[in-house]
Amino acid sequence: MKRTVLILVVITAAIMELIDTSIVNVALSHMSGNLGATLEDTSWVITAYAIANVIIIPITGFLSATLGRRNYYIGSIIAFTLFSFLCGQASNIWILVLFRFLQGIGGGALLSVSQVIIFEQFPKEKQNVAGALFGVGVFVGPTIGPTLGGYITEFYSWPWIFYINVPIGIIVTILCLLLLKEPAIPSVRRKIDWTGILLLAVGVSALQTVLERGETDDWFEAPYITWLTVIATFSIMIFIWWELRIKEPVVNLRVLKSRNLSIAAILTFVSGMGIFSSVFLTPVFAQRLLNFTPLQTGLLLLPGACLAIGGLMISARLLQRGLSPIFLIIAGMGLFILFSWQMSQLNQDANAASISWYLVCRGVGLALVTVPLTTLAVSALAPADIPQGAALNNMMRQLGGSFGIALVNTYLANRHAQHRYDLVSHLDTNNPAVANRINNYAHAFMSKGFTATDAQHQAVKLLDNIVAKQSTLLSFSDAFLLVGLIFLLTLPLLFIASGQKKKAANVIVMDH
Repeated sequence: MKRTVLILVVITAAIMELIDTSIVNVALSHMSGNLGATLEDTSWVITAYAIANVIIIPITGFLSATLGRRNYYIGSIIAFTLFSFLCGQASNIWILVLFRFLQGIGGGALLSVSQVIIFEQFPKEKQNVAGALFGVGVFVGPTIGPTLGGYITEFYSWPWIFYINVPIGIIVTILCLLLLKEPAIPSVRRKIDWTGILLLAVGVSALQTVLERGETDDWFEAPYITWLTVIATFSIMIFIWWELRIKEPVVNLRVLKSRNLSIAAILTFVSGMGIFSSVFLTPVFAQRLLNFTPLQTGLLLLPGACLAIGGLMISARLLQRGLSPIFLIIAGMGLFILFSWQMSQLNQDANAASISWYLVCRGVGLALVTVPLTTLAVSALAPADIPQGAALNNMMRQLGGSFGIALVNTYLANRHAQHRYDLVSHLDTNNPAVANRINNYAHAFMSKGFTATDAQHQAVKLLDNIVAKQSTLLSFSDAFLLVGLIFLLTLPLLFIASGQKKKAANVIVMDH
């Protein structure tokens, strides 16, 4: 019974952390108006949390060993809860950004350490079940974030997006104090790699800022984006060299010698792109083109998220019975590619029912991918290396999400401009069809009391709005296709890893 409660508690902590990656997305405009800040400044609320997560996740193994896993985990829950409350209390945008960053620092452990704790509750032959349970948090958290955020924003106020963490955090803290023990293998205190920590913090902070802010500030047209790109490149290169050189690195990159972990990390990066970019694209598509409310937009994602939980459990059972992870990953990626294709074919008459069905394909597809990748990442590692491998794999998911959102953001802007140019180039007023369309619009406005001159202006404006909306629709179609294409292009990696995956699967089956 205690084991079951502990598993539920740490899954809740992981879900809570991951919900906060997307819960604020639908509330930015409300925050902006309430705090008297521009939407551009308010978007730093998302960026700050992402930067903190990417800094802290890869060093959770080191911090667990140095501080004691139980102390570090419970301390992180307390920090996450405290700064969630302070985020809701913020009266200034930059104070909110600071508390949001500190909330992300506390939240980093709730992902990687939760995964390790869950895996430890199961024997080797049932690691796939552990992967499925952890996958619930990984997948459901970002997916239901917009639904929850939309509901809270529409019926309450944006601070409650953060306050909702407080009672949950208190309960999780109390239960962890009662149930969570230090691992059987005691932590070995190591020399603190301050150089590695500094290089990692500088490198990933710069990289994350470039990915999150590049599109908003026109990429390399902004000098600070150029400088941050240079800083990120050199800091990460020196970090890799340094960590491979010293005996006690803060991030043990040597675990990437495991082909299982390396391939899983690449595919996890791609799945992170799929999870986060689709959660970004779908709500924006629904609100801009279909005029859905935040709550209606969030509810679109809910059926797929619910069915994904079933997909996670089914995939775990199939792996348990000896089915090759390759088949599940191919099936999952295939469903996501189908989702991308279906979304690219939508028009402005699309309804909620059809989109929800397509999102079911997305949800089940990503669920089928999550469990094999989570299990594969740690399957060939020694017990002492599992925390580091789990942390690296989780970091790749977060980076994949940031990269995916930055990529589709830039691609949307470029394709929108290109489609608008193409459409406008065909709108020649000397063309009888174009002239007839404008005249029809003008007559419609004149029938509503507009003067002939004003009606003509309104007709041209209406035509321009139609062109803008069509350009937006076409650019979203291209973006969905791009993400699907990336999934398709990474499928061959499965054949490179086939021998390793089969071996990992057989170990689990034979132990059983």
